Amino acid sequence: MFDDSRLESTELTDSETLRWLATAGARIRRAAQTRPIGHLDRADRPRGILVLGTEARLVRAVLEPACPVPFMAWPGPGLPAWVGPLDLAVVLGGHDSPEWVLQCAGEAARRGASLIVAAPEDSALAGAIAGFSGASLIPTLDSDPMAAAVAVLAQLGGLGLGPVVHPEQVAEAADLVAEVCGPSSDLSENPGKGLALELADSLPLVWGGTVLAARASRRIAEAFRRASGRPALAADASELSGLLRAIPERDLFADPDDDADVRPALVMLDDDLLPGKLRDTAAGLIRQAESVGVRVTRISSGPEELEATAIERYVTLLQRGLYGAAYLEIGLS
Repeated sequence: MFDDSRLESTELTDSETLRWLATAGARIRRAAQTRPIGHLDRADRPRGILVLGTEARLVRAVLEPACPVPFMAWPGPGLPAWVGPLDLAVVLGGHDSPEWVLQCAGEAARRGASLIVAAPEDSALAGAIAGFSGASLIPTLDSDPMAAAVAVLAQLGGLGLGPVVHPEQVAEAADLVAEVCGPSSDLSENPGKGLALELADSLPLVWGGTVLAARASRRIAEAFRRASGRPALAADASELSGLLRAIPERDLFADPDDDADVRPALVMLDDDLLPGKLRDTAAGLIRQAESVGVRVTRISSGPEELEATAIERYVTLLQRGLYGAAYLEIGLS
């Protein structure tokens, strides 16, 4: 059973998960401010860019719409045959990077490709490109792939290969979430605690319409599963619509305290910021959920007039969802 009194406990400040979330901004700053080791031999525009490793899809989601050259997020296991001296390989990883990532990084260096690697300085991945000219290592903390991705995006933006990313602004976005969702914030004003309350007895169905919101939805659903031990699904609109069609209407006379009546809840990410047809898609999902008595809850990255960048909105959505999952776990423990 979910105990909401735990969300007001003075012992929340001892939670390792909440402390970790609160320091996300600091980790982003540290990764971005660390001076790269080595440098790229060529400053001209590469023929193509290949990104692989941890958070490669996040880098793709931010970079792809603005990248002036062909761009690919690579799932492995081998390096594509086309990668050569005219190309740039971007590799993100940590101490536990898979062997194929290490092999791809080393092979790209041997073929003469330029390399940007984000990894701990003492990791095997950093060692795989040591001694190669044209390789730039961004030393990172092994424990925060998102901070490493922001540092990589900032460097690529500075090279004119993607949108300009200001890590300080991204860090501030994470800090703002920590301020409103922190343990000292009252239950009635804390969106993280409110999200946990709304999902306390539910099976979350998470939807994000944009590419980055969809990316955040998968991470948030994963956090909900870990926090509650119950299913949670992030999927596209057609899949969620099919699930909603299969849900029977809520019995108005059912006992609200019946543990067996655990129903889905539709979690919408930034549905108020969607363009054109996506807005219609979101409205259709909401109508469908409400027609069968499924609760609709929202996670927002803030009003449109704030003019936040895509990566800032991603971090805001993700952090708010992760705070909700953290409080959900605390209330169920």
